[in-house]
Amino acid sequence: MHLRRPLREGDVATVRWSVVRRVHDEDGSATVLGVAVIACLVVLTASLVLVGTAVVARHRATAAAELAALAAASAALTGSAEPCAAAERLVRAQGDSSLRLASCELDGEFVDVEVAVPVRLSHFGVRSASARARAGPVGAE
Repeated sequence: MHLRRPLREGDVATVRWSVVRRVHDEDGSATVLGVAVIACLVVLTASLVLVGTAVVARHRATAAAELAALAAASAALTGSAEPCAAAERLVRAQGDSSLRLASCELDGEFVDVEVAVPVRLSHFGVRSASARARAGPVGAE
């Protein structure tokens, strides 16, 4: 605090009152800061939930694609059934009606399969998580 004249005995009380009044002028600033911190934590938590939802959907699609590729490759090698039909049956047998066989291609002894699953991401809409898998006989590459 800048003073123009030397302090006298009565001035000390004035300086103290000025400091106390300045501290009381900031009442509520901790509340505003607390609300801002809580809002940031809510946004962070919501973001982590959305990322977790997408990761789980991707894992489900990957597992279904790998199983479907193995079923199709097995059907192709044994000749017991149409490979892509076997992959489609296995995807439907997963018990999740949202899983779908996006593509199935027979490449010689190998089968390439892609499985997709829709993911609901709140205000971002519905996206698709997909996974590809390739299966065939060992050492025939």
